[in-house]
Amino acid sequence: MASAGSFNVELPETNSTKHQKSRPREEKQEVDYMQRAQWLRAALLGANDGLVTVASLMMGVGSIKEDVKAMLLVGFAGLIAGACSMAIGEFVSVCTQRDIEAAQIKRAIETKTSLSEIDEQEEEEKKERLPNPGQAAMASALAFSVGAAVPLLAAVFIENHKVRMVVVAVVATIALLVFGVTGAVLGKTSVVKSSVRVVIGGWMAMALTFGLTKFIGSEAMQI
Repeated sequence: MASAGSFNVELPETNSTKHQKSRPREEKQEVDYMQRAQWLRAALLGANDGLVTVASLMMGVGSIKEDVKAMLLVGFAGLIAGACSMAIGEFVSVCTQRDIEAAQIKRAIETKTSLSEIDEQEEEEKKERLPNPGQAAMASALAFSVGAAVPLLAAVFIENHKVRMVVVAVVATIALLVFGVTGAVLGKTSVVKSSVRVVIGGWMAMALTFGLTKFIGSEAMQI
């Protein structure tokens, strides 16, 4: 009669064990939406500013003078001036942010009681994550130019003045809606809330700029 210790029973590897081994491979890296929000904010801000600025200037000038060349000239001037302004403003802003964060990292290192407490690799990673003023300036200028090009392209191929004005307004509204939806999808936020906010805000800015441009232009024409 064989003893109990003579039996070597090998249990087959269960599916749960295999699943546990394969689980780390199946885990997906979580998206850092806080970091994404920084460049997303800059891109949407630049695109919205470019669209609203150029579209409202073109419609304001178009309401005073039925001349496509005048509309395009004002729109192109707004594109160049706005892109340069956005680039300089973003460069100065990000430089200030970078200086503050670098100073904070330096103070954190100096407050350590010993060198052993300083994680050099972690500090280097923090320095690498500091914002780049040059990249921010270029991205802001590019986003503004893309937004500003939308009403310019919409108006350049239309001969009838009234149709041109309507097309610029409609295209601007559609572009604002697209910007709102894009920001909501990339940021994983409410599409309806984001779209309504962007469209209403853009139309308020365009209405104000359009009204002031028309008022100043009409007064200048009388003088």
